[in-house]
Amino acid sequence: MPLKIIVADITALALDAIVNAANPSLLGGGGVDGAIHRAAGPGLLEACRALPESAPGVRCPTGEARITPGFAMPARYVIHTVGPVWHGGEAGEAPLLARCYRSTLRLLREHRLCTIAFPAISCGIYGYPATQAAAVAVATLGDELAGDDSIEVTLCCFSDDMRAIFQHALNAA
Repeated sequence: MPLKIIVADITALALDAIVNAANPSLLGGGGVDGAIHRAAGPGLLEACRALPESAPGVRCPTGEARITPGFAMPARYVIHTVGPVWHGGEAGEAPLLARCYRSTLRLLREHRLCTIAFPAISCGIYGYPATQAAAVAVATLGDELAGDDSIEVTLCCFSDDMRAIFQHALNAA
């Protein structure tokens, strides 16, 4: 599987697309979402505001993805996805998280893009345990990329500890 795991600032990566672990409004927030909005500049907020709402204040429901330009970042595009909030693992969190990866890769393919970096979706303020999130990420990406060497996926971790968790999941796959 064409997958690598790094520790880096996702906003500095020169790829076709980076993934934003966003909230449903797509109007910025904390963590990677805030970092991406700051790095992209005001054009990203304008582009997100222009996306239609599917419900009041919701431009991207949990498990879905939306695409915008990358604006001032080296990445050409940002694919925004909304991961699930952790509620103990019995509220359908794993299928929703898997859907984030699938929806993102679907947009990547639709736009004929080849390189992408994912952060640790839902592992910040949404509280998803990193070990479980990494297992879902690696399994889903493995399924989605089986036999497809045209897409290069980078899992971009914010710390060495997170990188070790994702590497362990990849080694166990």
